[in-house]
Amino acid sequence: MTDAQWAILEPLLPPPGNRTSRGGRPEKHSRRRILDAIFYLVRAGLAWRYLPGEFPPWQTVYGFFRRWRKDGTWRRIHDALRERVRVASGRKPNPTAAIIDSQSVRAASTVGKDSRGFDGGKKVNGRKRHIAVDTSGLLLVVLVTIASIQDRDGGLRLLALLREQFSTIRLVWADGGYAGRLVGWAKKVLNLTVEIVKRNDDVKGFKLLPRRWVVERTFAWLFTSRRLVHDFEREPANHEAMVHLSMILLMTRRLAPTPKKA
Repeated sequence: MTDAQWAILEPLLPPPGNRTSRGGRPEKHSRRRILDAIFYLVRAGLAWRYLPGEFPPWQTVYGFFRRWRKDGTWRRIHDALRERVRVASGRKPNPTAAIIDSQSVRAASTVGKDSRGFDGGKKVNGRKRHIAVDTSGLLLVVLVTIASIQDRDGGLRLLALLREQFSTIRLVWADGGYAGRLVGWAKKVLNLTVEIVKRNDDVKGFKLLPRRWVVERTFAWLFTSRRLVHDFEREPANHEAMVHLSMILLMTRRLAPTPKKA
């Protein structure tokens, strides 16, 4: 991270030495180096134990990652940055509309059989990440499930999370995989209007579909983080944290761009 990027993230971290209510012992390693190591792992896609030697010990880095995942730190940082990026682009902090979609990714051998499934449509054995984004493509919520779950079923849980976190959203765009009972349920239970954006079967080849291209671009952003090209995480919650970290990287660099080398 540059100094400007660190200045954005440092105030958003939990107070040092807060492992217990009594304070805990002082931290041995620089938090900036801890974050650098985590971001390096997310971008490079390597295993924890293969972190280069110039970083703190991998056990220490993983310990911070896991602790901050469990206490919600990654999501809080992500949400705070998203609001800042929206305001910087002339938008209100909270969105009023969203786009949802899902993406199946192959699971590595580290993913247990009890938390993976087979997506028959995509021929993928692994997990599925369901996301909701705002109209500029910024992540709102993410849910990781087994790949065999149908989009409509995953959409029920995704929209419930979306309503829980955003009372301002009234309209959601989705593709044909979410058509059916989900639309009526969302309107009746969550007060959300789900509008299905259908593909025209008469059009041959690639066609840019209204609204849906926004969430597809977000999936492309996630693929710039090699840790997300496949699912290496033993726990689905760790994969969700990796998605948040990938977006934290993107938004931090939007707020404080890295200077280009001459």
